[in-house]
Amino acid sequence: MESKIQRKIILQLEKRNWLVVKLIKTTMNGIPDLMALKDGRTVFIEVKTETGKVSELQKHRHEKLKSQGFAVHVCTCFEEISLFF
Repeated sequence: MESKIQRKIILQLEKRNWLVVKLIKTTMNGIPDLMALKDGRTVFIEVKTETGKVSELQKHRHEKLKSQGFAVHVCTCFEEISLFF
């Protein structure tokens, strides 16, 4: 289910001229699922189902990214993208 939400988010953002990278496997566990890039801006997106929960490690990674000045959003449906972009 998360993969379907991710795909819809990617398509929505690409329509808005964002470059979206799906972070499949990184050297850092807990990193968000998607990285969106546009006009010098980088936004990280964690995708969860409505019943999915952000793990403690993911929360830690999100806070580290935020402390570096990056935006991090958790989305449970592609419609939420309108709130952030």
